[in-house]
Order: sequence, then structure tokens, then C-alpha cells
Amino acid sequence: MATNTDNKAAQASEKAPELSHLNQQGEANMVDVTEKAMTSRTATAQGFIKMNQATFELITTGKHKKGDVFAVARIAGIQAAKKCSDLIPLCHPLMLSKVQVDFTLDSENSQVQVNSLCRLTGQTGVEMEALTAVSIACLTLFDMCKAADPAMMIHGIEVLTKEGGKSGHWQSPST
Repeated sequence: MATNTDNKAAQASEKAPELSHLNQQGEANMVDVTEKAMTSRTATAQGFIKMNQATFELITTGKHKKGDVFAVARIAGIQAAKKCSDLIPLCHPLMLSKVQVDFTLDSENSQVQVNSLCRLTGQTGVEMEALTAVSIACLTLFDMCKAADPAMMIHGIEVLTKEGGKSGHWQSPST
């Protein structure tokens, strides 16, 4: 006799999304995008790095002895997006047509918001590239400032939007 718990578990498993990076045997599998249409695809992501007030002032006034930490972090984020498939095993190598990394300074909370935008015309989305750009830009800021503030905290990394492909437009509920 099936219990109510058994029925709920069966219903939940029926509604669970299929994991596209696993084959029928449950093994890791690179998704075949051969038959997918070439469409314009865009993704945006964000993340934050919180630091102490002295470190925040050091980098926002340009007085850090390592120079312009934002310029270095921007280049690192762009480079990381272009190398995403080298870092994440089942990502497709993509011909990105646009990678943008921007910083918003939040002096009230002594933190930097990092935003990325990735774009291409292709057969698969660019969410992983946008997330990678934000992650590496945050890590680069951490690396350049860790001597001044080893307690910095990277947080809130997420996809904000994605557009294109069969699924069309998606926006994070948090935006």
C-alpha cells in the first residue's frame, strides 16, 4: 500500500527537470547542440565582494600600491569568460561576440558589485560564461587586496537574465 509520502516523492520525481549533462546511464555527457538553431543569446550575472572600509577606500581612491585593481579585475573577468570551457569540463567552447564587466561601488556597505554581460550568436547559452566572468573578477579583487583585508567575503553570485534560444527570456526572481 502506497503512503502519502510515497505519492509525494513520486510526483516530485516526475516534475523534476531532466539533467542534460547526464546520459541515460547517469554518466557525464556533453550535450549535443548540433541540431539547435543559431540564435542571438545574452546572459547577465552579478556578484559582490565585501571588505573593510579602509580597503574599500584604498581601492576606490586609486591609492592601492598595486595600481588600478578594477582594470585588472575587468580584464581577468573578460579573459575568464573566454576560457570558460577550459575551466568547466562540459561547457561548450563558444565564440563570444561581447563580454562586459562593470563595477558598482557601494560605500555604505563597503562592497563592490560586479556585473557581467556575455553575448553571442550560437547554439547554446552563455550563462556559465557570465558567471565565470563575475567569479574571476571577484577573485581577482580578493587576490589584489588580500594583504590589506584577508577577511573579505565574496557573495551573491547569480545569473540575473538570459535571452535567446528556445526558452526565450528568463529573469531571476531576485531582480
